[in-house]
Amino acid sequence: MSEPLIARMREFGTTVFAEMTALAVRTGSVNLGQGFPDTDGPPAMLERAIEAIRGGANQYPPGPGVPELRQAISEHRKEHYGLAYDPDGEVLVTVGATEAIAATVLAVCEPGDEVVLFEPYYDSYAAAVALAGAVRRPVTLRPVAGRFTFDPAELRAAVGPRTRAIIVNSPHNPTGTVLTRAELEEIAAVCAERDLIAITDEVYEHLTFDGVEHIPLATLPGMRERTVMISSSGKTFSATGWKVGWICAPPALTGAVQTVKQFLTFTAGAPWQLAVAHALRHELPWVAALRQDLQTKRDRLAAGLRAAGFDVLPPSGTYFVQTDIRPLGFTDGLTLARELPALAGVVAIPTQVFYDRPEYGRHFVRFAFCKKDEVIDEAAARLASLGKGAPRTG
Repeated sequence: MSEPLIARMREFGTTVFAEMTALAVRTGSVNLGQGFPDTDGPPAMLERAIEAIRGGANQYPPGPGVPELRQAISEHRKEHYGLAYDPDGEVLVTVGATEAIAATVLAVCEPGDEVVLFEPYYDSYAAAVALAGAVRRPVTLRPVAGRFTFDPAELRAAVGPRTRAIIVNSPHNPTGTVLTRAELEEIAAVCAERDLIAITDEVYEHLTFDGVEHIPLATLPGMRERTVMISSSGKTFSATGWKVGWICAPPALTGAVQTVKQFLTFTAGAPWQLAVAHALRHELPWVAALRQDLQTKRDRLAAGLRAAGFDVLPPSGTYFVQTDIRPLGFTDGLTLARELPALAGVVAIPTQVFYDRPEYGRHFVRFAFCKKDEVIDEAAARLASLGKGAPRTG
């Protein structure tokens, strides 16, 4: 039989997360690769899910999402950002943010259309663009004064006659940068001038540090009407396995995404939706405590990484810290990531796999700090051996 997988998806294969997680299991390494917490979310939210299951919420919920959750999402957008979204027509519940991104790209892009995205990027973006038969146009984020940012001239140069949309992820995975108002204004200006749809991935919206503010692109003048605003419960409430996400957008865009989404998963699990509705209304103080805890964990891991010899670029948000491996004598992150379990008993993610042009990220490796303190401390202790060895060239 000939190769069954369509040509445009053959570059993807097994994700780096699956490879590194399998490596961690096989070697007994501390896994600081994939970004999921090792503790559960707010207890009352978990109990609400159990109550919903026992109460019979086990059949198909409405396609757009249960009304209680859509109303809670609408209230949350209004309270936190001053954005008014009608829960009946401008809010759509999805199976996590990953489905929301894929359904949006599939809904708005014809084959041959171009999508601008910032590299390094979350790996599902490239796959969603490929599924749509569209073309990626990357704009590189580079460290400047200790944080990752982009050159506005490069952004403008990436936009052409076939550009349909731009994907904006802030707080940003995998760099941990949080886009400033000035940076967002540059993006908004390009969207307005070139009539682009903005697809914003804001799953880490509540997980910013050091008083850094998350500013949704949709709050900027003229952007609400052209933005598909995406978030989810997974990161906010430490329930990544529930896969409850959502979009907020004008009716035409919401309707377009729902047209696609209904033939992907039809709807998301009802018990989790009801629990997330409770969480959005009652558990944000728990999230505030989580945010402070994560900031402490960030600093804890960063100190261990510096002691091991890495050059650390502290993130302003998310679960992740980027490191430059060159001070340790390494030059290729993928090689180091594959050798790290044997060298130090730790698993991380090579950042270069998130680039269209991997040479720009070859010297970066990403570590996750959304773990228990004892796990972080054990990883730091193991990594300390790296700085004691001879420089490597891999």
